[in-house]
Amino acid sequence: VQLVESGGGLVQAGGSLRLSCEVSGRTFSSTTISWFRQAPGKEREFVGAIIRSGPSTYYAETVKGRFTISSDNAKNMVYLQMNNLNAEDTAVYYCAAGVVSRLVVAQARLYDSWGQGTQVTVSS
Repeated sequence: VQLVESGGGLVQAGGSLRLSCEVSGRTFSSTTISWFRQAPGKEREFVGAIIRSGPSTYYAETVKGRFTISSDNAKNMVYLQMNNLNAEDTAVYYCAAGVVSRLVVAQARLYDSWGQGTQVTVSS
């Protein structure tokens, strides 16, 4: 599976961005596509996930109510809509793919494929 993120950029606090993840290669209905992020000097952090068979979505508490994950299976795209951004959301955002149970979607080590990342910078 190959993943390519796009849509990052610079935005003011309170603004919105939509990230896209183009998915190619062989996937299954049970494939989980997740978003992670990594800020400078910090560990990679789970943001949210979508399990395509549901689709079911899961979010980190830090983004719940502000971020929304959706997918367009016909286009092989997964999106991360980010609203009400703040400086703490500044990071490189990655999408990842794997057959990962909903119980462990936040564990980065379980994903087989990763994109190259897209930078999101929120100015305060």
